[in-house]
Amino acid sequence: MLGAALFFTLAFATLAALLWSGLLLFRQEENPLDDRLEALQSSAGVQTTTRRRRRAGGGILNSLLYVISLVPGGDEWLRETERELQSAGVRRREVIAIYSVGNVAFLLVLVVVGQYFQWGAPVSNKIVMLVVAGILGWLLPRQILYRLVARYRRRLQQALPDTIDLLGIVLGTGLALDQALLRVSEEMQHIYPELANEFYTVVMQVKAGQERSKAFNALVRRTGVEDVKSLAAMIVQSERFGTSLSQALKVYAESLRTRRRLRAEAAIGKAGIKMLFPIVLFILPALFVVVLVPALISILRNLGGGIGAGAR
Repeated sequence: MLGAALFFTLAFATLAALLWSGLLLFRQEENPLDDRLEALQSSAGVQTTTRRRRRAGGGILNSLLYVISLVPGGDEWLRETERELQSAGVRRREVIAIYSVGNVAFLLVLVVVGQYFQWGAPVSNKIVMLVVAGILGWLLPRQILYRLVARYRRRLQQALPDTIDLLGIVLGTGLALDQALLRVSEEMQHIYPELANEFYTVVMQVKAGQERSKAFNALVRRTGVEDVKSLAAMIVQSERFGTSLSQALKVYAESLRTRRRLRAEAAIGKAGIKMLFPIVLFILPALFVVVLVPALISILRNLGGGIGAGAR
């Protein structure tokens, strides 16, 4: 009875914390200067000290994050989580806080539920359930985050060839690089919103007074895509040495399309190998049953008839 009361109390507390976090997520803050500084820091990939930021900030989310940062290794885990969320295209402070708190809450819920179902069981079973719940609560949110990062990078990589083609065309009309990037981000907003937002962030950083090379280096750190790194290096080198950027972008876009085609051909080549295991496990047994079972039944019937006739 005591275990059930403890379980429902913790479940209610977790649900209340999640609901309150959702309310804080959609609440509008009334500090424009603080919001602007936070947006510039997040977009530029500036990593400040997590524990100091949690002390300075208010609200229940920042307080919970500060408590997590006090745990040994929690500060580094928060920084790593923030970097991974930025690589997945999530830069809002509230979402980062909600993910971190939700990850810890999910881990605690799994531990409590596992111990509840092992109530009255031997100590060894409780320890095994505790280890299993801890591993699942730690790995599942990280795997989801890694998949979000991979999907975001894949979308950026798919958008690069067409976007670079358009950027080369816009640069050929005589616009400067910043105006061309802004124009391309506006045109590609509904087709490739991820890359359009990244270009728009770079333009805003340059307009805010940041050097163009630093803005593109921040873009490379945020995305982690090798093709974006090559593009940033090409733009920086072209600006430094005064070479024609539109022609270089045209050649680079052609090479990106070639890489995309090669990746598609490689995926097609791997499809046959990937289909081998489902065929062996699911299709061939059913095919053998359909083909061989009627013949076996007919043979058994004939044998049974012959044996019966010989007996008579």
